[in-house]
Amino acid sequence: MTAPTPVIPVPPADLPGTLGALRAAGHQYRTVKQELRDNLLARMRSGETRFPGIVGYDDTVLPEVERALLAGHDMVLLGERGQGKTRLIRALGSLLDEWTPVIAGSVLNEHPMRPLTPASVAQAAEAGDDLPIGWLHRSMRYGEKLATPDTSVGDLIGDVDPIRIAQGRTLGDPETIHFGLVPRTNRGIFAVNELPDLAERIQVALLNVLEERDIQVRGYQLRLPLDLLLVASANPEDYTNRGRIITPLKDRFGAEIRTHYPVDLELELALIRQEADLVAAVPEHVLEVLARFARAVRESPSVDPRSGVSARFAIAAAETVAGAALRRAGLLAASDDSDGRPEAAVARVGDAVSVTSTLRGKVEFESGEEGREIEILAHLLRTATAETFRAHLAGLDLSGFTALVEDGTAIETGELVGSAELLRQVGTVPGLAKVLDRLGLGDAPTPEEAAAAVEFVLEGLHLTRRLGKDVTESGRTVYGGRG
Repeated sequence: MTAPTPVIPVPPADLPGTLGALRAAGHQYRTVKQELRDNLLARMRSGETRFPGIVGYDDTVLPEVERALLAGHDMVLLGERGQGKTRLIRALGSLLDEWTPVIAGSVLNEHPMRPLTPASVAQAAEAGDDLPIGWLHRSMRYGEKLATPDTSVGDLIGDVDPIRIAQGRTLGDPETIHFGLVPRTNRGIFAVNELPDLAERIQVALLNVLEERDIQVRGYQLRLPLDLLLVASANPEDYTNRGRIITPLKDRFGAEIRTHYPVDLELELALIRQEADLVAAVPEHVLEVLARFARAVRESPSVDPRSGVSARFAIAAAETVAGAALRRAGLLAASDDSDGRPEAAVARVGDAVSVTSTLRGKVEFESGEEGREIEILAHLLRTATAETFRAHLAGLDLSGFTALVEDGTAIETGELVGSAELLRQVGTVPGLAKVLDRLGLGDAPTPEEAAAAVEFVLEGLHLTRRLGKDVTESGRTVYGGRG
């Protein structure tokens, strides 16, 4: 299966095609930073969303980013992994004009009113108002490089093209230069992810780009007043220890902004809802268990705080739980109901057990916890489940559920126990309607939703020591007796 071909936006037919037509249309030249400032202010005044898709930063990070943009500052975002730094940087591109004019065929996206290279200056002088122009969509004005130890100055800035030398050009001729990523993003936004991983000698190459706005290639200085916003990201630990941003480069960034993980549970849940690609229905109480679980792992003394626990942890946990529900529906094929209704894929709290093994690789534990990783995660998951149980069902009379097993009856559930089978074991339980209402499952839940609620209550009663629990060799969970 081949990857889909990227769609390149086509400019509207009514846009000017020559420099003269552009001037006649009243177009005014603006730098990238002026463009970002004007468009940000316009969104502020209109009440339009300034950074679509960014969750949890409205009162903390985004005001600092906005101040930096309004001040015209290049910026570096500092934060642990999985805090949305790259997502935020990419969102800056939405503040650019949808279409911007360029000299047709220009490698450096030169503005028709501000040609940079000698060839473009000569072309503009010769053609005058007949200079042909093209239009560049804002999606094409963003460049990005993940800093790696093998990144070279040629990758970022450029290098001499030996073929052009062989064609007879001299080394001092700008036409001999094959420009790197930064110049090719002229009149746009360029991002360097994980900047401290860039070798210090390579970081030096960015100094002139940030301050003097020119570049040097192989000892030849090219006066190219590049017009761009430079944004970098870094992990604070890398920033000071494993790698570092050299002092002169730090000094050239106008703003240093700290990012963070979601500050409260609601924001964590909102992030999961927005980002997780769920292949099955996951009830809100199960999502909340996973959100609390991620926060508990992040705060655990057994986990290395310098590494952090990515927001992708909770997102992957939700997707894993949905996958477990879909697997159950696929293996059961059809319920035992008389109408032969197939089992729908709805996640239960018991499905979350699988995440402790599949996601342990996303967490860096303290050195003294070697060999206890799954045990630690399982304990934190139980804690998160108990907290969610108390948050939703505290004060509710659940004696109808404990009464089910007082006569020695056991209730079996588990990964491959269908909803119909579980509900048959439970029968009519006093208080179930109130449980469903507290969990937001409505007055007419599906059997799968009702089964998810029942399993959550049974697990909560076990974790609060009101119900016993055992796991059979076949993997089924048996609730019965006193906890």
